[in-house]
Amino acid sequence: MTEYIYLAVLFPLIGFLINGLFGRLIKNEKIIGSIGAGMVGLAFIVIAFSFFETLGLPAEKRSRIVEWFTWIQAGGINAAFSYQVDQLSLTMSLIVTGVGFIIHVYSIGYMHGDKGFWRFFAYLNLFIVAMMNLVLADNFVLMFLGWEGVGLCSYLLIGFYYDRKFEKGTVADASKKAFVVNRIGDFGFLVGMFFIFYYFGSLNFSEVLPFVANSGIPSWAFEAIAIFLFIGATGKSAQIPLYVWLPDAMAGPTPVSALIHAATMVTAGIYLVARTSVIFAMAPTAMMIVAVVGLLTAFFAATIGMVQNDIKKVLAYSTVSQLGYMFLALGVGAFSAGIFHVMTHAFFKALLFLGAGSVIHGMHEEQDIRNYGGLKKYMPKTFLTFAIGAVAISGIPPLSGFFSKDEILWMAYANGGVFFWIIGALTALMTAFYMFRLLSLTFEGKERFDHHHVHPHESPSIMTIPLMVLAVLSIIGGFIGLPKVFVGEHGNLFENWLAPVFKDATRKLAGGAMHSHLEEYLLMGASVIGAVAAIMLARHIYLNKPDIATTISNSFKGFYNTLYNKYYVDEFYEKVVLKPILAVSDTFLYRFTDAKVIDGAVNGTAKIISFASKYARQFQTGITQFYAVVMMIAIVGTLFWIILSF
Repeated sequence: MTEYIYLAVLFPLIGFLINGLFGRLIKNEKIIGSIGAGMVGLAFIVIAFSFFETLGLPAEKRSRIVEWFTWIQAGGINAAFSYQVDQLSLTMSLIVTGVGFIIHVYSIGYMHGDKGFWRFFAYLNLFIVAMMNLVLADNFVLMFLGWEGVGLCSYLLIGFYYDRKFEKGTVADASKKAFVVNRIGDFGFLVGMFFIFYYFGSLNFSEVLPFVANSGIPSWAFEAIAIFLFIGATGKSAQIPLYVWLPDAMAGPTPVSALIHAATMVTAGIYLVARTSVIFAMAPTAMMIVAVVGLLTAFFAATIGMVQNDIKKVLAYSTVSQLGYMFLALGVGAFSAGIFHVMTHAFFKALLFLGAGSVIHGMHEEQDIRNYGGLKKYMPKTFLTFAIGAVAISGIPPLSGFFSKDEILWMAYANGGVFFWIIGALTALMTAFYMFRLLSLTFEGKERFDHHHVHPHESPSIMTIPLMVLAVLSIIGGFIGLPKVFVGEHGNLFENWLAPVFKDATRKLAGGAMHSHLEEYLLMGASVIGAVAAIMLARHIYLNKPDIATTISNSFKGFYNTLYNKYYVDEFYEKVVLKPILAVSDTFLYRFTDAKVIDGAVNGTAKIISFASKYARQFQTGITQFYAVVMMIAIVGTLFWIILSF
């Protein structure tokens, strides 16, 4: 089945074309939804068959390249539509198509009755096409095509309700913000590609990555390549300083939030760093930058998430924080742990976002958690599944989030030091706190909504069944990555599966201090106890002593407002970056360069020609005798010139 891996891209593309071209004519939601979800389901089946086929091969034969057709062949660049089928690309493809299929099914119920139903599913399918090209590509050029494709689709999906208001502007403003911020990161990715082509003469993974260690390229070049690639990753995966687009992506429909924040677009940067792990292994300074930026982003976003009142905003900053964890893992050389957290995060974060969508659907589009309360009796299925997601992301064993988060914290301690562990553990405590603040204010306590205008109700089965599937995955998903301290050196199935992909990077990074199992057990216990304590504190405050939260916010009003207003980063960017750029654009680029230089050159050329022609046309008298005289003068002049030249 592996030789037909391109079908995993082709099926969603067919779905996009059918719904995009004929959806307006089809009109029937069941047909449109079945096409959209069904094509992604077929893509998942193709990937699943390829996975099991690859699993049955010896480790040295599990990486293959399947060429579909030649794309670019010019100027030394040979880029084909060819796909690299190996452990990493199959893992990412299973996540994208599997969770993507669940979100498509959920969307059939969530988007019921929407006038843009067909357009929504066309965009979703195109998003899957772009993401699959990104994770399956065997060269940087095709990867960049998918990279830009998910950027375009995110613009279309975030701005789906383009005519609606959103916070201080409109939904269209939020989508433009995501598009522009991502372009900044994409520039870094492009520069990194230019460096790679300059030094290696190719952009194919098979002609670059296996030869990195013995290439003889100066160390500063590896640092430059790694840093520019990481700049690209900070754009797509929302890290400091380019994270600001992700919370505003909440302007899109909730299934879009789940798709972007859980399994697809935001993991693209993680995948890029993991795929080029051997380059980063040759750049220790860049690795440290990745780890520090990831750690700071995780902590920074968690503090903001603690005070947000919009249910989707809390989850958005939670996503930024969890992405920081993933980059922390990559930065300390724990590449498998980072990808493992990508997988578990896809399960519980998709569950949480879809659960939030179920709440919003049942509460008639209300998103402020201060206007919820006591919803578990109205939405028992949503409550139970949402609670499972909250426990998983909080790192409570034996749910999936515990295993992946603990692996990252342990590797951060072992390879980065105690400071990395302390900040990572504090972030984990804040995560547990704000998730159970969200859970308590939404589903428990007193009902704070207007019963005359709001009538909470459980969502239909087509929305709750996907929640149940994701809840099961959030419970059992971590067992394929049991830590070595539990199962021995060769017992971690997930790490063993990915080991061949990261072997060159791991070999380069091998070494470091030895640590005992007792240390790991103690740190593991400390993080779990801390998470449980944070959960109990959140429940105590928001269920039993809600006045405490009000007192604290009033006592530290300045600090609270700083967190609530997201450290005023958007306002800072607007004053320091946006307004100066707009001013320069208006004064220099428009009023001077465009209006005076460019327009002046064009209009001046026309005036010069008009002036010259005004006098030149006086020679065109229409009198034959005048023309004969001119000809005679010219002939005589020419003869004199010839005679004198001798």
